[in-house]
Amino acid sequence: MPREVSALADILADARVWRLKDASAAPTRPVWSTGCSSLDARLPGGGWPTASLIEVLLDDTGLGEVQLFLPALVECQRRASQGRTGEAPWLVWIAPPHEPYAPALAQQGIELERFLVVQPASATEALWAAEQALGSGVCAAVFLWLKGTDDRWLRRLKLAAEAGGALGVLFRPERHRFESSPATLRLAVTKGEHEMRLDLLKVQGGRPGPVNLGGIPLDVP
Repeated sequence: MPREVSALADILADARVWRLKDASAAPTRPVWSTGCSSLDARLPGGGWPTASLIEVLLDDTGLGEVQLFLPALVECQRRASQGRTGEAPWLVWIAPPHEPYAPALAQQGIELERFLVVQPASATEALWAAEQALGSGVCAAVFLWLKGTDDRWLRRLKLAAEAGGALGVLFRPERHRFESSPATLRLAVTKGEHEMRLDLLKVQGGRPGPVNLGGIPLDVP
């Protein structure tokens, strides 16, 4: 099963967090394919933008929202494992509403040895943990589930994602749909008759509107 932790010591102890880099030599941030051609076609660069904050608004949990990102998570771990270090980056889930089912994630291709689940005691601790993970430089993706937060914290999360190069995904209730947000990308996930429905609400450099996903099921690993 994924390791539940109350702090991010395992990540922050990684020496790469503190390694100074030449900013002029920083590589271009990759874009990870969503695994859905119709969705990729609507996103600038053809996939989920890394080094950014994505906001996913839900009218309920368990609608298949995690399935949207699994192809990207698997691909980023696979590519990193084939690189110079041979070590997959961390994937961090903070305050998920359901216990992740490790066998299903492993079957999808997730390396559980580099997968952390953080269950904070409060929303403030969850936000702090997300900010630390996003800015650490050793996380490929950080997922955070929250009922609500303010614009100041959203901006902090976005800045941390940009600094650390991570894909930051914030899941919030659909009632926040008409609030302003600094997120690079905002999308709403709602329940259809047999499958999830997705609407792009805000896409910097892309096209908003509904997207045909081709039948992603209503479930969560």
